Amino acid sequence: MHKTVLHDRHIGLGARMAPFAGWDMPLHYGSQIQEHHAVRRACGVFDVSHMGIVDMHGGDVLGMLREILACDAGRLANGAGQYGLMLNERGGVADDLIVYRLQAGLYTLVINAGNREKDLAWMRIHAPAHKVTLTERHDLAILALQGPQAVDHLAEVLPAELAVKAAALPGFHILEQEGWRIARTGYTGEDGFELMIPVNRAGGVWDRLLKSGVAPAGLGARDTLRLEAGMNLHGRDMHDKSNPLERGLGWTIAWEPATRPFLGRQALEPTRNDPALKKRIGLLLLEKGVLRDHQVVYLNGEPVGEITSGGYSPTLEAGIALAVVESGLQPGALCQVEVRGRMLQTRAVRPPFVRMGKSALRD
Repeated sequence: MHKTVLHDRHIGLGARMAPFAGWDMPLHYGSQIQEHHAVRRACGVFDVSHMGIVDMHGGDVLGMLREILACDAGRLANGAGQYGLMLNERGGVADDLIVYRLQAGLYTLVINAGNREKDLAWMRIHAPAHKVTLTERHDLAILALQGPQAVDHLAEVLPAELAVKAAALPGFHILEQEGWRIARTGYTGEDGFELMIPVNRAGGVWDRLLKSGVAPAGLGARDTLRLEAGMNLHGRDMHDKSNPLERGLGWTIAWEPATRPFLGRQALEPTRNDPALKKRIGLLLLEKGVLRDHQVVYLNGEPVGEITSGGYSPTLEAGIALAVVESGLQPGALCQVEVRGRMLQTRAVRPPFVRMGKSALRD
């Protein structure tokens, strides 16, 4: 079982640890609900050092990225990033990730822990043809500082000049200075920063953040926050056999120019305008109960889909879920989910459920 550099600190804080993608990770530090609210209302910090950072440079690095990613990295300026998908030849979602252009000829990918080895193996197959060098950055830890007060805490841990620059970053941008990489991104639906810092400095940064009043938060709160934000989780809401167009991810695919033959394009192209293609919706539970993965969604007594991620929303104080359903089910419709032999009423809505700490519910 892998451990992050902060593992002993998590144990010292009384964290409940759990295995995740081969890593021993903090699930919560006593109250998942309190950690969730801390991020929505103030600021929390997550140790996400289990995720992979891969630098790519040399040769035709941009040509390789434009081949293996469905987004078009050619559109990135220096310091810019974008969320994207790595597809397989069948058009399935091999992984979702963020790609940043640090400077001309140097890009970095932040990839999911559970797909780390698979992604690297896949990239190593394609790298030689493009004469690209891949460097996995084991020397960097990642702390995700998230919440409406995140920017206020930057000065607690960053050199003064760097803190000012980081606070001025637009969303999905990154800066690199003095061995630090600061990106204004996140997975919670709140403002926030991912601090990619030298491993030997991570403990001190973590300690100073907690001393300044930032709440430590575990994977449990991270999951309820991302579900409220309507964000897909690889392995649950999408996987290597799922069509990204059915999973609400069509916006991540750069179809133009039509001459760019990215992997998976040939398989996906025929489905682009298929009116019968399934789609992703949100579900709001209208009565007491719990929505869970794989529960069946019904409309007028007929099964029309399945929940991919379900759970409790601490912000809305209600059950919510993401589901993939037949194309005819429209937002605003009342539908049912079978829970332990009971049919519970839900309303179809457009994700996200919560944005910047407030309800974002809409039919």
